[in-house]
Amino acid sequence: MNNFSQRKFIIGAIFIAIGLIFLVRLVNIQLIDNKYKLESDSNVLRVITQYPARGLIYDRNGKLLVYNEASYDLMLIPRQLKEIDTNAFCELFELTKEAFGKKLTKIKNYSTYKPSVFEKELSTEAYANIQDQLYKFPGFYVETRTLRSYPNKNAAHLLGYIGEVTPEIIEKDTYYKSGDYIGKSGIELAYEGLLRGKRGVKKVMVDVHNREKGRYLNGAEDTLSVSGKTVKTGIDIALQTYGELLMQNKTGSIVAIEPSTGEILCLVSLPSYDPNMLVGREVRKNYPILSKDSLNPLFNRATMAQYPPGSIFKTIQALIAMQEGVITENSGFSCLKSLVGCHNHPNATNVAASIKMSCNPYYYQVFRKIIQQNKAKSIYKDSEIGLAEWSKRVKKFGFGGTLQTDIPGVKNGLVPGVDFYNKWYGEGRWAFSTIFSLSIGQGELGVVPIQMANLAAIIANRGYYYQPHIIKMVDEKSTIPQQFKQKNYVGIDAHYFDPIVEGMYGVVQEPRGTARRAKIAGVEVCGKTGTAQNPHGEDHSVFIAFAPKDNPKIAIAVYVENAGFGGTWAAPIASLMMEKYLTDSISDKIKEQRILGANLMNVIPKK
Repeated sequence: MNNFSQRKFIIGAIFIAIGLIFLVRLVNIQLIDNKYKLESDSNVLRVITQYPARGLIYDRNGKLLVYNEASYDLMLIPRQLKEIDTNAFCELFELTKEAFGKKLTKIKNYSTYKPSVFEKELSTEAYANIQDQLYKFPGFYVETRTLRSYPNKNAAHLLGYIGEVTPEIIEKDTYYKSGDYIGKSGIELAYEGLLRGKRGVKKVMVDVHNREKGRYLNGAEDTLSVSGKTVKTGIDIALQTYGELLMQNKTGSIVAIEPSTGEILCLVSLPSYDPNMLVGREVRKNYPILSKDSLNPLFNRATMAQYPPGSIFKTIQALIAMQEGVITENSGFSCLKSLVGCHNHPNATNVAASIKMSCNPYYYQVFRKIIQQNKAKSIYKDSEIGLAEWSKRVKKFGFGGTLQTDIPGVKNGLVPGVDFYNKWYGEGRWAFSTIFSLSIGQGELGVVPIQMANLAAIIANRGYYYQPHIIKMVDEKSTIPQQFKQKNYVGIDAHYFDPIVEGMYGVVQEPRGTARRAKIAGVEVCGKTGTAQNPHGEDHSVFIAFAPKDNPKIAIAVYVENAGFGGTWAAPIASLMMEKYLTDSISDKIKEQRILGANLMNVIPKK
């Protein structure tokens, strides 16, 4: 082969190699690396996220609780940003040059060709002020968003609020991307999947002056957003509002449930706040203020505050004792104050009387019969056997973490068992005499108010409950989770509830009853007072009730912190709430004015 032929092949190989290099580069640009496509498209196209309208929330009577208002995000594509009048821009958006520079640098560091949020959640008024001037600033445009609005300014803990997603949320759920919003608490969190809807995309052509010139490909590549579903709750906003009014200048909670469905009628926690304080741009200003407030308005006492149940727990002790056969409904015990302290009253000759007069020594002796049934020779082992069975039965009433409501963040409370006391005192080193304070709802027992309201519903239903829940229907259809339609039986025969109901009737309606202030004209109210011990101050005033006695429509629990005896404050508050719900009126205006005028926030602590 001569030199010419060799040079021909070498030159040909070089051209082929160069061609392959260009081909590979072209494939990389067009099919693999979309950076250049994005840069090119961004010069003529604008991809706008179509955020869906979040689902509306209504109360049980069709009153609107949460709706949407328009807001606007100012977006920026840095590569489209030309020379602009920075002074005019900063004046228009009320920014300093320093703030403008910091935002621009942060956005450029993220991406020069992808759109980023420059300014969040502009109001309709703010957008109107800039709309006609925006064309002067190439690279900037506006995306429409919605913000939540709360017309009633009540039920903040119940409704919850929404906020921007965190990187952790984005990592866990691929639906969300930076800048999206998600329910953070309450109904907004519990039903996020129903309320959020589905994003869409709109592609538009823009000119060199940043003005939209029509849909790209006549909208062929657009996708529609899908609005979130409408959620109708079981809440009665009128009752909720009235409860918050009664609890002004008080610390505590009210929870009311419809026994026949388990629907939560109201969930009041005071101190509270206007839910509109945690909307949009206001969140960044108000959340730190609320979180540092000494009154702790962000804390939902109805679902998170743990208290001793006090004398209300005597209803459960009697039911368990009758079911286990250690007493009958006609069992009587002397009021022996040498066993445990009590107020003056006649001896309780049966279960109904013991509930009516709330006799402590009676339940000391009842609980001893439950715990010590002579099933083992050792008193310690016998107490372990008795407590294990007792603890299991108590949890069937929804205590100790067994309540499965749809309200996020409900605390478990505490039902102490054998392991608890073995760890505390040591195995074989405790017996009934060590734990007798449980007999009257004190000691290590801990409950949250929603659990106590559920107890009232159980007694109202004579032995079963529906899991307490907020949701009533979705998009006008009764498509609620199956778990909220099932009856949960507590393992106590229905006829054992008769003396409990009679006793609770006597508490309110008969002489020597401990809650005469809970009477409602023309309504048979059944209730039980409690005084929950508080080591840090005055005892808590507690009351549970249901009404009417037959075919009950409402079950309720009221806790008023540092307010003393249950019949003094909690009972009249409960009666006003029940009358308001059942009759939409208040017959005893003097009682109402006493509650409305009471300031129990500055009770002097016990010494």
